[in-house]
Amino acid sequence: MMDGLSLMPAILLDILGSAANIIFAFLAWRYARLLSKRQPDNFVWGYLYYVTFAIAAFATSRAVGHLVKQFLLMANRADIWSVISPYSGGFNTLFIISVAAVMIFYHKGVQAYEALEHEAGKLKTANRNLAGAASQLRDLNQNLEQKVEDRTEELSRSEKKFRHLFSASKDMVFFNDAANRLVDMNDSGFEMLGYSREETSGLQLADLFHNSDEIITYAEMLKRDGYIKDLHLEFARKDGTAISVLMSATAILGENGEMLGSEVIAKDLTKLKIMMDQLSASEKMASVGQMAAGVAHEINTPLGIILGYSQLLMDEFADGSEQHQGLQVIERQTKASRKIVADLLKFSRQSGSTREEVNLNEVVTDVLAVIEHTLGLSTITIQLDLDQNLPTITGDPEKLRQVFVNLINNAHHAMQDLGSGEIFLRTRRLAAGGRVMVEVRDTGHGVPEKNQAKIFDPFFTTKPVGQGTGLGLSVSYGIIHEHGGTIEVESPVHDPQAGLLQGTLFRITLPVSGEDEQKIAAQADSV
Repeated sequence: MMDGLSLMPAILLDILGSAANIIFAFLAWRYARLLSKRQPDNFVWGYLYYVTFAIAAFATSRAVGHLVKQFLLMANRADIWSVISPYSGGFNTLFIISVAAVMIFYHKGVQAYEALEHEAGKLKTANRNLAGAASQLRDLNQNLEQKVEDRTEELSRSEKKFRHLFSASKDMVFFNDAANRLVDMNDSGFEMLGYSREETSGLQLADLFHNSDEIITYAEMLKRDGYIKDLHLEFARKDGTAISVLMSATAILGENGEMLGSEVIAKDLTKLKIMMDQLSASEKMASVGQMAAGVAHEINTPLGIILGYSQLLMDEFADGSEQHQGLQVIERQTKASRKIVADLLKFSRQSGSTREEVNLNEVVTDVLAVIEHTLGLSTITIQLDLDQNLPTITGDPEKLRQVFVNLINNAHHAMQDLGSGEIFLRTRRLAAGGRVMVEVRDTGHGVPEKNQAKIFDPFFTTKPVGQGTGLGLSVSYGIIHEHGGTIEVESPVHDPQAGLLQGTLFRITLPVSGEDEQKIAAQADSV
Protein backbone atom coordinates (compact mmCIF):
# COMPACT_ATOMS: atom_id res chain seq x y z
CA MET A 1 0.00 0.00 0.00
CA MET A 2 1.18 3.55 -0.60
CA ASP A 3 -0.08 6.05 2.00
CA GLY A 4 -3.06 3.85 2.59
CA LEU A 5 -3.98 3.47 -1.16
CA SER A 6 -4.19 -0.13 -2.31
CA LEU A 7 -2.20 -1.17 -5.47
CA MET A 8 -4.22 -4.30 -5.94
CA PRO A 9 -6.44 -2.98 -8.76
CA ALA A 10 -3.38 -1.87 -10.72
CA ILE A 11 -1.71 -5.21 -10.15
CA LEU A 12 -4.82 -7.11 -11.24
CA LEU A 13 -5.17 -4.90 -14.25
CA ASP A 14 -1.51 -5.55 -15.12
CA ILE A 15 -2.02 -9.28 -14.70
CA LEU A 16 -5.19 -9.32 -16.81
CA GLY A 17 -3.65 -7.10 -19.46
CA SER A 18 -0.58 -9.31 -19.68
CA ALA A 19 -2.78 -12.41 -20.02
CA ALA A 20 -4.97 -10.70 -22.60
CA ASN A 21 -1.86 -9.57 -24.49
CA ILE A 22 -0.69 -13.21 -24.73
CA ILE A 23 -4.14 -14.48 -25.78
CA PHE A 24 -4.71 -11.84 -28.49
CA ALA A 25 -1.18 -12.18 -29.80
CA PHE A 26 -1.58 -15.94 -30.25
CA LEU A 27 -5.07 -15.48 -31.75
CA ALA A 28 -3.57 -13.11 -34.31
CA TRP A 29 -0.76 -15.57 -35.03
CA ARG A 30 -3.27 -18.41 -35.37
CA TYR A 31 -5.42 -16.39 -37.80
CA ALA A 32 -2.38 -15.44 -39.86
CA ARG A 33 -1.35 -19.10 -39.86
CA LEU A 34 -4.76 -20.16 -41.18
CA LEU A 35 -4.61 -17.53 -43.92
CA SER A 36 -1.13 -18.60 -44.98
CA LYS A 37 -2.25 -22.24 -45.13
CA ARG A 38 -5.25 -21.33 -47.26
CA GLN A 39 -3.13 -19.26 -49.67
CA PRO A 40 0.45 -20.45 -49.24
CA ASP A 41 1.62 -18.46 -52.29
CA ASN A 42 0.32 -15.14 -50.89
CA PHE A 43 3.26 -13.01 -49.72
CA VAL A 44 1.18 -10.82 -47.35
CA TRP A 45 -0.22 -13.78 -45.44
CA GLY A 46 3.25 -15.25 -45.11
CA TYR A 47 4.66 -11.94 -43.88
CA LEU A 48 1.83 -11.53 -41.34
CA TYR A 49 2.47 -15.05 -40.14
CA TYR A 50 6.06 -14.18 -39.18
CA VAL A 51 5.12 -10.74 -37.80
CA THR A 52 2.38 -12.14 -35.56
CA PHE A 53 4.70 -14.95 -34.48
CA ALA A 54 7.40 -12.40 -33.44
CA ILE A 55 4.79 -10.21 -31.74
CA ALA A 56 3.34 -13.26 -29.94
CA ALA A 57 6.82 -14.20 -28.74
CA PHE A 58 7.49 -10.63 -27.60
CA ALA A 59 4.05 -10.38 -25.94
CA THR A 60 4.60 -13.71 -24.18
CA SER A 61 8.08 -12.70 -22.94
CA ARG A 62 6.88 -9.33 -21.69
CA ALA A 63 3.61 -10.61 -20.18
CA VAL A 64 5.33 -13.51 -18.45
CA GLY A 65 7.90 -11.06 -17.05
CA HIS A 66 5.10 -8.81 -15.67
CA LEU A 67 3.21 -11.76 -14.20
CA VAL A 68 6.29 -13.26 -12.58
CA LYS A 69 7.25 -9.84 -11.22
CA GLN A 70 3.81 -9.19 -9.73
CA PHE A 71 3.54 -12.66 -8.18
CA LEU A 72 7.06 -12.39 -6.69
CA LEU A 73 6.37 -8.91 -5.32
CA MET A 74 3.09 -10.12 -3.87
CA ALA A 75 5.00 -12.93 -2.22
CA ASN A 76 7.63 -10.47 -0.84
CA ARG A 77 10.35 -12.13 -2.94
CA ALA A 78 11.71 -9.09 -4.57
CA ASP A 79 15.18 -10.61 -4.27
CA ILE A 80 14.31 -13.36 -6.73
CA TRP A 81 12.92 -10.83 -9.19
CA SER A 82 16.05 -8.80 -8.95
CA VAL A 83 17.96 -11.89 -10.04
CA ILE A 84 15.77 -12.85 -13.03
CA SER A 85 14.74 -9.40 -14.19
CA PRO A 86 17.84 -8.94 -16.32
CA TYR A 87 17.06 -12.15 -18.15
CA SER A 88 13.46 -11.13 -18.65
CA GLY A 89 14.58 -7.80 -20.03
CA GLY A 90 17.06 -9.56 -22.28
CA PHE A 91 14.36 -11.77 -23.75
CA ASN A 92 12.10 -8.78 -24.24
CA THR A 93 14.87 -6.92 -26.00
CA LEU A 94 15.60 -9.94 -28.23
CA PHE A 95 11.98 -10.36 -29.25
CA ILE A 96 11.38 -6.63 -29.82
CA ILE A 97 14.47 -6.62 -32.07
CA SER A 98 12.92 -9.57 -33.96
CA VAL A 99 9.72 -7.62 -34.43
CA ALA A 100 11.69 -4.60 -35.53
CA ALA A 101 13.73 -6.70 -37.98
CA VAL A 102 10.60 -8.12 -39.49
CA MET A 103 9.06 -4.67 -39.78
CA ILE A 104 12.29 -3.25 -41.27
CA PHE A 105 12.27 -5.82 -44.11
CA TYR A 106 8.54 -5.40 -44.74
CA HIS A 107 9.04 -2.53 -47.19
CA LYS A 108 11.58 -4.46 -49.25
CA GLY A 109 9.40 -7.54 -49.06
CA VAL A 110 6.39 -5.58 -50.24
CA GLN A 111 8.39 -4.18 -53.15
CA ALA A 112 9.58 -7.67 -54.04
CA TYR A 113 6.05 -8.96 -53.66
CA GLU A 114 4.66 -6.20 -55.88
CA ALA A 115 7.36 -6.91 -58.45
CA LEU A 116 6.52 -10.58 -58.32
CA GLU A 117 2.80 -9.80 -58.52
CA HIS A 118 3.50 -7.53 -61.50
CA GLU A 119 5.43 -10.27 -63.24
CA ALA A 120 2.84 -12.79 -62.17
CA GLY A 121 0.18 -10.49 -63.62
CA LYS A 122 2.09 -10.37 -66.86
CA LEU A 123 2.37 -14.14 -66.81
CA LYS A 124 -1.33 -14.44 -66.02
CA THR A 125 -2.14 -12.05 -68.86
CA ALA A 126 0.20 -13.94 -71.15
CA ASN A 127 -1.36 -17.20 -69.98
CA ARG A 128 -4.84 -15.83 -70.62
CA ASN A 129 -3.79 -14.59 -74.05
CA LEU A 130 -2.10 -17.89 -74.71
CA ALA A 131 -5.18 -19.76 -73.50
CA GLY A 132 -7.34 -17.57 -75.76
CA ALA A 133 -5.02 -18.17 -78.69
CA ALA A 134 -4.99 -21.88 -77.88
CA SER A 135 -8.80 -21.86 -77.75
CA GLN A 136 -8.97 -20.04 -81.09
CA LEU A 137 -6.42 -22.42 -82.53
CA ARG A 138 -8.39 -25.38 -81.19
CA ASP A 139 -11.60 -23.98 -82.66
CA LEU A 140 -9.81 -23.27 -85.93
CA ASN A 141 -8.38 -26.78 -85.91
CA GLN A 142 -11.79 -28.27 -85.25
CA ASN A 143 -13.36 -26.10 -87.95
CA LEU A 144 -10.50 -26.94 -90.28
CA GLU A 145 -11.02 -30.65 -89.63
CA GLN A 146 -14.73 -30.20 -90.29
CA LYS A 147 -14.02 -28.18 -93.42
CA VAL A 148 -11.54 -30.77 -94.61
CA GLU A 149 -14.06 -33.53 -93.85
CA ASP A 150 -16.85 -31.64 -95.63
CA ARG A 151 -14.60 -30.90 -98.61
CA THR A 152 -13.45 -34.50 -98.72
CA GLU A 153 -17.05 -35.70 -98.64
CA GLU A 154 -17.96 -33.20 -101.36
CA LEU A 155 -15.05 -34.38 -103.49
CA SER A 156 -16.08 -37.99 -102.84
CA ARG A 157 -19.64 -37.26 -103.99
CA SER A 158 -18.32 -35.42 -107.01
CA GLU A 159 -15.95 -38.28 -107.82
CA LYS A 160 -18.80 -40.80 -107.47
CA LYS A 161 -21.00 -38.73 -109.79
CA PHE A 162 -18.18 -38.40 -112.30
CA ARG A 163 -17.34 -42.10 -112.05
CA HIS A 164 -21.01 -43.03 -112.51
CA LEU A 165 -21.28 -40.68 -115.49
CA PHE A 166 -18.03 -42.09 -116.88
CA SER A 167 -19.08 -45.72 -116.38
CA ALA A 168 -22.78 -45.46 -117.28
CA SER A 169 -22.38 -43.24 -120.35
CA LYS A 170 -23.44 -44.94 -123.55
CA ASP A 171 -20.97 -42.76 -125.42
CA MET A 172 -17.24 -43.42 -125.57
CA VAL A 173 -15.32 -41.49 -122.89
CA PHE A 174 -11.53 -41.74 -122.59
CA PHE A 175 -8.44 -39.88 -121.39
CA ASN A 176 -4.99 -39.69 -122.92
CA ASP A 177 -1.71 -38.30 -121.59
CA ALA A 178 0.77 -35.87 -123.16
CA ALA A 179 2.39 -38.74 -125.10
CA ASN A 180 -1.04 -39.57 -126.65
CA ARG A 181 -1.27 -42.89 -124.76
CA LEU A 182 -4.74 -43.99 -123.65
CA VAL A 183 -4.95 -43.73 -119.86
CA ASP A 184 -8.54 -44.80 -119.22
CA MET A 185 -11.69 -45.61 -121.20
CA ASN A 186 -15.22 -46.54 -120.21
CA ASP A 187 -16.94 -49.82 -121.13
CA SER A 188 -18.97 -48.20 -123.92
CA GLY A 189 -15.70 -47.23 -125.61
CA PHE A 190 -14.37 -50.78 -125.42
CA GLU A 191 -17.64 -52.07 -126.89
CA MET A 192 -17.60 -49.53 -129.73
CA LEU A 193 -14.01 -50.39 -130.67
CA GLY A 194 -14.28 -54.15 -130.06
CA TYR A 195 -11.37 -54.21 -127.57
CA SER A 196 -11.19 -55.67 -124.08
CA ARG A 197 -9.76 -53.55 -121.26
CA GLU A 198 -6.54 -55.60 -121.21
CA GLU A 199 -5.97 -55.10 -124.93
CA THR A 200 -5.90 -51.30 -124.63
CA SER A 201 -2.71 -51.33 -122.54
CA GLY A 202 -0.18 -49.27 -124.46
CA LEU A 203 -2.75 -48.30 -127.10
CA GLN A 204 -1.97 -44.97 -128.76
CA LEU A 205 -4.50 -42.30 -129.68
CA ALA A 206 -3.39 -42.62 -133.31
CA ASP A 207 -4.52 -46.27 -133.24
CA LEU A 208 -8.13 -45.10 -132.90
CA PHE A 209 -8.20 -42.96 -136.04
CA HIS A 210 -9.16 -44.78 -139.23
CA ASN A 211 -7.63 -42.02 -141.33
CA SER A 212 -4.11 -40.97 -140.29
CA ASP A 213 -4.71 -37.41 -141.57
CA GLU A 214 -7.50 -36.90 -139.02
CA ILE A 215 -5.14 -37.27 -136.03
CA ILE A 216 -3.15 -34.30 -137.39
CA THR A 217 -6.33 -32.20 -137.67
CA TYR A 218 -7.32 -33.27 -134.15
CA ALA A 219 -3.94 -32.31 -132.64
CA GLU A 220 -3.83 -28.93 -134.42
CA MET A 221 -7.36 -27.94 -133.33
CA LEU A 222 -6.73 -29.00 -129.74
CA LYS A 223 -3.43 -27.11 -129.56
CA ARG A 224 -4.91 -23.98 -131.16
CA ASP A 225 -8.23 -23.71 -129.33
CA GLY A 226 -7.79 -25.94 -126.28
CA TYR A 227 -10.99 -27.77 -127.19
CA ILE A 228 -12.77 -29.51 -130.06
CA LYS A 229 -16.53 -29.49 -130.54
CA ASP A 230 -18.53 -31.83 -132.79
CA LEU A 231 -15.78 -33.07 -135.08
CA HIS A 232 -16.99 -35.71 -137.56
CA LEU A 233 -14.46 -38.44 -138.23
CA GLU A 234 -14.03 -42.22 -138.37
CA PHE A 235 -12.56 -44.48 -135.66
CA ALA A 236 -11.01 -47.85 -136.45
CA ARG A 237 -12.38 -50.93 -134.72
CA LYS A 238 -10.20 -53.84 -133.71
CA ASP A 239 -11.42 -55.86 -136.71
CA GLY A 240 -10.34 -53.07 -139.09
CA THR A 241 -13.83 -51.75 -139.86
CA ALA A 242 -14.59 -48.05 -139.48
CA ILE A 243 -17.28 -46.43 -137.36
CA SER A 244 -18.50 -42.88 -137.83
CA VAL A 245 -18.28 -40.78 -134.64
CA LEU A 246 -19.01 -37.25 -133.49
CA MET A 247 -16.17 -36.25 -131.17
CA SER A 248 -15.66 -33.46 -128.63
CA ALA A 249 -12.42 -33.02 -126.67
CA THR A 250 -10.93 -30.70 -124.04
CA ALA A 251 -7.23 -30.17 -123.39
CA ILE A 252 -5.91 -30.84 -119.86
CA LEU A 253 -3.37 -28.16 -118.99
CA GLY A 254 -0.80 -27.89 -116.19
CA GLU A 255 -0.15 -24.91 -113.90
CA ASN A 256 2.22 -23.39 -116.43
CA GLY A 257 -0.09 -23.99 -119.38
CA GLU A 258 1.71 -27.08 -120.61
CA MET A 259 -0.34 -29.84 -122.28
CA LEU A 260 -0.87 -32.79 -119.92
CA GLY A 261 -3.32 -34.66 -122.12
CA SER A 262 -6.97 -34.47 -123.13
CA GLU A 263 -10.40 -35.82 -122.24
CA VAL A 264 -12.57 -37.01 -125.12
CA ILE A 265 -16.24 -37.91 -125.64
CA ALA A 266 -17.24 -39.66 -128.88
CA LYS A 267 -20.77 -40.60 -129.99
CA ASP A 268 -21.23 -43.50 -132.40
CA LEU A 269 -23.13 -42.18 -135.42
CA THR A 270 -22.91 -45.39 -137.46
CA LYS A 271 -26.53 -46.42 -136.85
CA LEU A 272 -27.71 -42.84 -137.31
CA LYS A 273 -25.79 -42.63 -140.57
CA ILE A 274 -27.36 -45.90 -141.77
CA MET A 275 -30.81 -44.65 -140.74
CA MET A 276 -30.26 -41.39 -142.59
CA ASP A 277 -29.09 -43.29 -145.64
CA GLN A 278 -32.15 -45.54 -145.37
CA LEU A 279 -34.39 -42.50 -145.01
CA SER A 280 -32.80 -41.00 -148.08
CA ALA A 281 -33.25 -44.31 -149.84
CA SER A 282 -36.90 -44.49 -148.81
CA GLU A 283 -37.51 -41.04 -150.26
CA LYS A 284 -35.78 -42.14 -153.44
CA MET A 285 -37.81 -45.34 -153.45
CA ALA A 286 -41.03 -43.36 -153.18
CA SER A 287 -40.07 -41.47 -156.33
CA VAL A 288 -38.99 -44.69 -158.03
CA GLY A 289 -42.27 -46.29 -157.00
CA GLN A 290 -44.30 -43.58 -158.65
CA MET A 291 -42.18 -43.85 -161.78
CA ALA A 292 -42.35 -47.66 -161.70
CA ALA A 293 -46.15 -47.59 -161.62
CA GLY A 294 -46.30 -45.52 -164.74
CA VAL A 295 -43.60 -47.54 -166.50
CA ALA A 296 -45.26 -50.86 -165.56
CA HIS A 297 -48.61 -49.82 -166.97
CA GLU A 298 -46.99 -48.56 -170.16
CA ILE A 299 -44.95 -51.76 -170.65
CA ASN A 300 -47.72 -54.18 -169.71
CA THR A 301 -49.79 -53.43 -172.82
CA PRO A 302 -47.08 -54.11 -175.45
CA LEU A 303 -45.90 -57.14 -173.47
CA GLY A 304 -49.42 -58.53 -173.53
CA ILE A 305 -49.61 -57.97 -177.29
CA ILE A 306 -46.19 -59.60 -177.87
CA LEU A 307 -47.17 -62.59 -175.72
CA GLY A 308 -50.54 -62.98 -177.50
CA TYR A 309 -49.10 -62.78 -181.05
CA SER A 310 -46.21 -65.12 -180.21
CA GLN A 311 -48.69 -67.71 -178.89
CA LEU A 312 -50.84 -67.32 -182.05
CA LEU A 313 -47.80 -67.71 -184.29
CA MET A 314 -46.75 -70.87 -182.43
CA ASP A 315 -49.93 -72.51 -183.70
CA GLU A 316 -48.76 -71.86 -187.27
CA PHE A 317 -45.56 -73.89 -186.92
CA ALA A 318 -44.95 -77.51 -186.10
CA ASP A 319 -43.63 -78.50 -182.66
CA GLY A 320 -39.86 -78.81 -182.66
CA SER A 321 -39.37 -76.60 -185.67
CA GLU A 322 -36.86 -73.81 -185.48
CA GLN A 323 -39.60 -71.22 -185.79
CA HIS A 324 -41.64 -72.84 -183.00
CA GLN A 325 -38.62 -72.95 -180.68
CA GLY A 326 -37.85 -69.30 -181.38
CA LEU A 327 -41.41 -68.34 -180.54
CA GLN A 328 -41.15 -70.34 -177.28
CA VAL A 329 -38.09 -68.27 -176.31
CA ILE A 330 -40.10 -65.09 -177.02
CA GLU A 331 -42.97 -66.44 -174.90
CA ARG A 332 -40.68 -67.28 -171.94
CA GLN A 333 -38.90 -63.95 -171.99
CA THR A 334 -42.17 -62.08 -172.33
CA LYS A 335 -43.60 -63.90 -169.29
CA ALA A 336 -40.37 -63.10 -167.37
CA SER A 337 -40.75 -59.46 -168.31
CA ARG A 338 -44.37 -59.49 -167.18
CA LYS A 339 -43.28 -60.94 -163.82
CA ILE A 340 -40.78 -58.09 -163.42
CA VAL A 341 -43.54 -55.63 -164.26
CA ALA A 342 -45.82 -57.31 -161.70
CA ASP A 343 -43.09 -56.95 -159.07
CA LEU A 344 -42.71 -53.29 -160.00
CA LEU A 345 -46.44 -52.81 -159.50
CA LYS A 346 -46.24 -54.50 -156.09
CA PHE A 347 -43.27 -52.33 -155.17
CA SER A 348 -45.16 -49.19 -156.16
CA ARG A 349 -48.14 -50.42 -154.07
CA GLN A 350 -50.53 -49.87 -156.92
CA SER A 351 -51.88 -53.44 -156.93
CA GLY A 352 -54.99 -54.27 -154.97
CA SER A 353 -54.94 -55.51 -151.38
CA THR A 354 -57.32 -57.31 -149.09
CA ARG A 355 -57.72 -56.33 -145.43
CA GLU A 356 -58.47 -58.85 -142.68
CA GLU A 357 -57.39 -59.85 -139.18
CA VAL A 358 -54.02 -61.63 -139.49
CA ASN A 359 -52.10 -63.65 -136.91
CA LEU A 360 -48.42 -63.27 -137.81
CA ASN A 361 -47.57 -66.54 -136.05
CA GLU A 362 -49.81 -68.35 -138.53
CA VAL A 363 -48.26 -66.45 -141.47
CA VAL A 364 -44.73 -67.43 -140.38
CA THR A 365 -45.80 -71.05 -139.80
CA ASP A 366 -47.44 -71.25 -143.25
CA VAL A 367 -44.29 -69.94 -144.94
CA LEU A 368 -42.08 -72.43 -143.08
CA ALA A 369 -44.34 -75.31 -144.08
CA VAL A 370 -43.62 -74.47 -147.73
CA ILE A 371 -39.85 -73.82 -147.68
CA GLU A 372 -38.65 -75.82 -144.65
CA HIS A 373 -37.85 -78.83 -146.84
CA THR A 374 -35.67 -76.70 -149.15
CA LEU A 375 -33.82 -75.30 -146.11
CA GLY A 376 -33.28 -78.83 -144.80
CA LEU A 377 -31.53 -79.84 -148.04
CA SER A 378 -28.95 -77.10 -147.31
CA THR A 379 -28.56 -78.26 -143.66
CA ILE A 380 -30.16 -75.07 -142.37
CA THR A 381 -32.19 -75.40 -139.18
CA ILE A 382 -35.05 -73.18 -138.02
CA GLN A 383 -35.27 -71.85 -134.45
CA LEU A 384 -38.77 -70.63 -133.62
CA ASP A 385 -39.56 -68.31 -130.68
CA LEU A 386 -43.20 -67.29 -131.16
CA ASP A 387 -45.23 -65.25 -128.69
CA GLN A 388 -48.38 -67.31 -128.13
CA ASN A 389 -50.28 -64.22 -126.92
CA LEU A 390 -49.39 -62.18 -130.00
CA PRO A 391 -52.17 -59.72 -130.96
CA THR A 392 -53.54 -59.77 -134.49
CA ILE A 393 -52.89 -57.10 -137.11
CA THR A 394 -54.96 -55.85 -140.03
CA GLY A 395 -53.45 -56.68 -143.40
CA ASP A 396 -53.15 -58.80 -146.50
CA PRO A 397 -51.94 -62.30 -145.50
CA GLU A 398 -50.75 -63.15 -149.03
CA LYS A 399 -48.54 -60.08 -149.25
CA LEU A 400 -47.19 -60.67 -145.75
CA ARG A 401 -46.35 -64.26 -146.69
CA GLN A 402 -44.47 -62.89 -149.69
CA VAL A 403 -42.43 -60.65 -147.34
CA PHE A 404 -41.36 -63.53 -145.11
CA VAL A 405 -40.65 -65.78 -148.14
CA ASN A 406 -38.30 -63.06 -149.46
CA LEU A 407 -36.55 -62.63 -146.09
CA ILE A 408 -36.10 -66.35 -145.49
CA ASN A 409 -34.90 -66.91 -149.06
CA ASN A 410 -32.32 -64.12 -148.60
CA ALA A 411 -31.18 -65.75 -145.34
CA HIS A 412 -30.93 -69.09 -147.17
CA HIS A 413 -28.83 -67.51 -149.91
CA ALA A 414 -26.52 -65.83 -147.31
CA MET A 415 -25.68 -69.25 -145.79
CA GLN A 416 -25.79 -71.44 -148.91
CA ASP A 417 -22.01 -71.60 -149.39
CA LEU A 418 -21.36 -72.24 -145.66
CA GLY A 419 -22.75 -75.79 -145.79
CA SER A 420 -24.98 -75.21 -142.74
CA GLY A 421 -26.54 -72.47 -140.69
CA GLU A 422 -29.47 -71.37 -138.55
CA ILE A 423 -32.44 -69.08 -139.08
CA PHE A 424 -34.07 -67.57 -135.98
CA LEU A 425 -37.69 -66.44 -136.22
CA ARG A 426 -39.03 -64.47 -133.26
CA THR A 427 -42.36 -62.70 -132.66
CA ARG A 428 -43.13 -60.35 -129.76
CA ARG A 429 -45.69 -57.80 -128.68
CA LEU A 430 -43.92 -54.50 -127.96
CA ALA A 431 -44.61 -52.98 -124.57
CA ALA A 432 -45.31 -49.50 -125.93
CA GLY A 433 -46.94 -48.14 -129.04
CA GLY A 434 -49.48 -50.90 -129.71
CA ARG A 435 -47.24 -52.75 -132.16
CA VAL A 436 -45.98 -56.27 -132.78
CA MET A 437 -42.49 -57.22 -133.90
CA VAL A 438 -41.13 -60.02 -136.08
CA GLU A 439 -37.38 -60.72 -136.32
CA VAL A 440 -35.69 -62.87 -138.95
CA ARG A 441 -32.01 -63.52 -138.19
CA ASP A 442 -29.46 -65.70 -139.99
CA THR A 443 -25.88 -66.77 -139.23
CA GLY A 444 -24.52 -65.96 -142.68
CA HIS A 445 -21.79 -63.62 -143.87
CA GLY A 446 -23.77 -60.49 -143.07
CA VAL A 447 -24.38 -57.35 -145.09
CA PRO A 448 -21.40 -55.00 -145.56
CA GLU A 449 -21.95 -51.58 -144.01
CA LYS A 450 -21.63 -49.86 -147.39
CA ASN A 451 -24.57 -51.92 -148.72
CA GLN A 452 -26.93 -51.58 -145.76
CA ALA A 453 -28.43 -48.32 -147.02
CA LYS A 454 -28.94 -49.78 -150.53
CA ILE A 455 -30.50 -53.17 -149.91
CA PHE A 456 -34.04 -51.84 -150.21
CA ASP A 457 -33.28 -50.05 -153.48
CA PRO A 458 -35.04 -51.47 -156.56
CA PHE A 459 -32.85 -53.80 -158.65
CA PHE A 460 -30.02 -53.76 -156.09
CA THR A 461 -28.69 -57.29 -155.61
CA THR A 462 -25.44 -59.02 -154.72
CA LYS A 463 -26.55 -62.28 -156.33
CA PRO A 464 -24.97 -63.46 -159.58
CA VAL A 465 -26.61 -62.45 -162.84
CA GLY A 466 -29.71 -64.53 -163.52
CA GLN A 467 -30.28 -65.50 -159.87
CA GLY A 468 -32.28 -62.47 -158.75
CA THR A 469 -33.98 -59.32 -159.99
CA GLY A 470 -33.11 -57.19 -156.95
CA LEU A 471 -36.79 -56.43 -156.32
CA GLY A 472 -37.47 -58.86 -153.43
CA LEU A 473 -36.51 -56.53 -150.57
CA SER A 474 -37.89 -53.51 -152.42
CA VAL A 475 -41.27 -55.20 -152.74
CA SER A 476 -41.11 -56.30 -149.09
CA TYR A 477 -40.28 -52.72 -148.06
CA GLY A 478 -43.30 -51.42 -149.96
CA ILE A 479 -45.65 -54.07 -148.49
CA ILE A 480 -44.58 -53.37 -144.90
CA HIS A 481 -44.96 -49.60 -145.35
CA GLU A 482 -48.33 -50.19 -147.01
CA HIS A 483 -49.34 -51.91 -143.74
CA GLY A 484 -48.16 -48.93 -141.67
CA GLY A 485 -45.06 -50.75 -140.41
CA THR A 486 -41.31 -50.44 -140.49
CA ILE A 487 -38.52 -52.76 -141.62
CA GLU A 488 -34.91 -52.36 -140.42
CA VAL A 489 -31.69 -54.24 -141.01
CA GLU A 490 -28.88 -54.88 -138.52
CA SER A 491 -25.55 -56.47 -139.44
CA PRO A 492 -23.63 -57.59 -137.45
CA VAL A 493 -26.29 -58.30 -134.85
CA HIS A 494 -26.04 -56.61 -131.44
CA ASP A 495 -27.23 -59.07 -128.80
CA PRO A 496 -27.54 -57.71 -125.20
CA GLN A 497 -26.25 -60.97 -123.72
CA ALA A 498 -23.90 -62.37 -126.36
CA GLY A 499 -22.56 -59.09 -127.79
CA LEU A 500 -21.89 -58.90 -131.55
CA LEU A 501 -23.14 -61.89 -133.56
CA GLN A 502 -22.29 -62.79 -137.14
CA GLY A 503 -25.13 -62.60 -139.62
CA THR A 504 -28.02 -60.30 -140.47
CA LEU A 505 -31.23 -59.43 -138.64
CA PHE A 506 -34.35 -57.98 -140.26
CA ARG A 507 -36.76 -56.43 -137.73
CA ILE A 508 -40.35 -55.74 -138.78
CA THR A 509 -42.85 -53.82 -136.66
CA LEU A 510 -46.56 -53.60 -137.51
CA PRO A 511 -49.49 -51.87 -135.75
CA VAL A 512 -51.93 -54.02 -133.78
CA SER A 513 -55.44 -54.27 -135.21
CA GLY A 514 -58.06 -51.90 -133.79
CA GLU A 515 -59.95 -54.63 -131.91
CA ASP A 516 -56.87 -56.09 -130.23
CA GLU A 517 -55.54 -52.60 -129.50
CA GLN A 518 -58.74 -51.85 -127.55
CA LYS A 519 -58.33 -55.11 -125.61
CA ILE A 520 -54.73 -54.25 -124.74
CA ALA A 521 -55.75 -50.74 -123.61
CA ALA A 522 -58.55 -52.20 -121.47
CA GLN A 523 -56.13 -54.66 -119.85
CA ALA A 524 -53.68 -51.82 -119.13
CA ASP A 525 -56.46 -49.70 -117.55
CA SER A 526 -57.58 -52.62 -115.37
CA VAL A 527 -54.04 -53.04 -114.04
